[in-house]
Order: sequence, then structure tokens, then C-alpha cells
Amino acid sequence: MARGKIQMKRIENPVHRQVTFCKRRAGLLKKAKELSVLCDAEIGIFIFSAHGKLYELATKGTMQGLIEKYMKSSCGSQDDQAKEAQLLDTKEEINMLKHEIELLQKGLRYMLGGGAGTMTLDELHIFEKHLEIWIYNIRSAKMEIMFQEIQLLKNKEGILKAANNYLQEMIDDQTGITNIAPMINPYPLTTQNEIFQT
Repeated sequence: MARGKIQMKRIENPVHRQVTFCKRRAGLLKKAKELSVLCDAEIGIFIFSAHGKLYELATKGTMQGLIEKYMKSSCGSQDDQAKEAQLLDTKEEINMLKHEIELLQKGLRYMLGGGAGTMTLDELHIFEKHLEIWIYNIRSAKMEIMFQEIQLLKNKEGILKAANNYLQEMIDDQTGITNIAPMINPYPLTTQNEIFQT
């Protein structure tokens, strides 16, 4: 009597499900061992049951060794893919920069009068955008320089004000001494009386 085809869906009866799991797990592990022996392959299998129990098989060496080998292999392939993608990005960037340089050189020749009528409308639009960026950068640099010069002038102004205040105080001190000096009689009393008598 021929067996009927089994439908691929979850087995509802827990006893039948456990029996099927045990039989198929054993068959899977047996086939993995056979494949390893026949083809000299390294095989590692993890199986977690519905209850969370772990079953594992490492046909050569240990499971940890197989995992490390897998990690090195997958990292190596990812590194290769990343290098290829980076190389393609670099080539695209180089081509884009070459095109931009050619366009800017063409625009400069056009500005200097050497290439009148040789630029397309799109090229002129792109060149105009570059000119606007250049003007913005030039204005920004100019404003920065002017701001620095203003700061220097403000610093000089502060130094000159401090020097002016210091000199004013010295003048005030000198004036105070000269104002006090006439009030003091440089002659002794007897000499003063003698002067009045004569």
C-alpha cells in the first residue's frame, strides 16, 4: 500500500508532532553525517525543539570552530563587497569630478571670450550655479576679513582709551602740584618782611 502525500502544515496532535520531530531530526542528522563523509564537507547543524531543547551536530572539529570559520568567511565576503562598492563609488565620483572640471574650464573659456557660442543652455545653467556659489564664498570670506579687522580696530581703540586715561591722570596730577605750589611761600618769613619794608 502506497503512502499518501503529507501536507506541509503544522501537526496539531502533540504526540504525533513529537514523534515526527524525533524521526525527521534523526534522518536530518544522519544525512548530514553521510554528506560529510562522502564529500569531505564540514557541516554544522543547530536544531531547537518546540520546547527550546538544543540539538547540534559538527561533523569535523567543534561547533565553535565552525562558527568562527563561518564568521571569517562571511566577514571576508562582506569586506569584498564593501571594497567593490567603494571602488565603484570612487570611479563614479572621479568621472563626475572630471565632467565638472571640464564644464568649469569650458565656462571660464566662455567668460574670457575664447569659446563664444560653444556652451549649451544646460551647461550655462550649471555654470551660473557655480558662479553663484563662488560669489557667496567670496562674500563670506570678505565679511570674515572685515569682521576680524573691526575686532582689531576695537582692540586698538580700547588700548588707546586706556593710554589716554592714564596720560590724563598724569596731567591732572601734575596740574594739581603746580596749583598747590604758588600757595606755598618759597621765602622764609623774615625775608618776606624785608621785602615789604623795601
